[in-house]
Amino acid sequence: MKKLSGWSGRALLCFLLGASLTPLAVGLLSTMMLPAEAQALGSLWAGSLHVVTPAMAEAFGSAGLAALVQSLLGGLFGAVVAVSTLPFADGGRELVVRSLAHFCATALSFSALLWVCRWLDDPRFIPLWVALLALLYALIWLGRWVGWYVEVMQLRTLLGLDPGPTPLKWRETLPYLPFVLLVCDLLPLVFRWVDRTFVVDVPVLSGLILPYLLLPVAGFCSGVSLGKRQGVCPLYPLACFVCYMPMVWLLFNGSALFHCFMVAIPALMGNVLGWLYRRAVPKKGNV
Repeated sequence: MKKLSGWSGRALLCFLLGASLTPLAVGLLSTMMLPAEAQALGSLWAGSLHVVTPAMAEAFGSAGLAALVQSLLGGLFGAVVAVSTLPFADGGRELVVRSLAHFCATALSFSALLWVCRWLDDPRFIPLWVALLALLYALIWLGRWVGWYVEVMQLRTLLGLDPGPTPLKWRETLPYLPFVLLVCDLLPLVFRWVDRTFVVDVPVLSGLILPYLLLPVAGFCSGVSLGKRQGVCPLYPLACFVCYMPMVWLLFNGSALFHCFMVAIPALMGNVLGWLYRRAVPKKGNV
């Protein structure tokens, strides 16, 4: 019962965060995106400051009512995302069922935000955004799974003895290297191919979604996972930086070198935050 109340409190907190951050996100996107970029993403309302889209305000009859509905849907999405931090299930089948059920709930609440709030003028773009959500969900899930697997391997150590950290914790960082290669090398190549095949004018996936959304989120979440389990690992942000650097010269040019920092700095911040969490919250049994 105590654990249930703890998760309820976390869901309520994320509901409030989602409700308050959603109009802020709409305002930032409406002013930061160029009209050509917005049209490539399926939206035509960007270019001036909006708290809700004009189409949503017109559909609900007033901007106030539209803002209330949008905040409620944003809060619902935040609460659903909060449940994703539940510990992994013990059985493989239960883990798959629970993960699929949670992703379906996440996709439904996200689709409601896109369509009810009229963030997209063309509903044909909703499957594309849900596919991007699925990719981001899979990356975060993989990062959590890697951390969980490392813990399992540690528990299997003979007599429970801790051999001690390696220099700069290079060995502790190695299990996360496949995740880094997937995010920093394979994903940019796939996104650039999609951009060249389906998006002619604006490289939406490789030039916008990847560096400004996927790289920071993936770097931060995986850094938190590593920090919670191994403490500060200084080689991990460096690995993120170095692994993405070839993509800068292969897909862009020297002006895109800051993309490397878009994944390395969040990875460092997440790693330190995970380490602080590890120091503040002692482990009690299974995580």
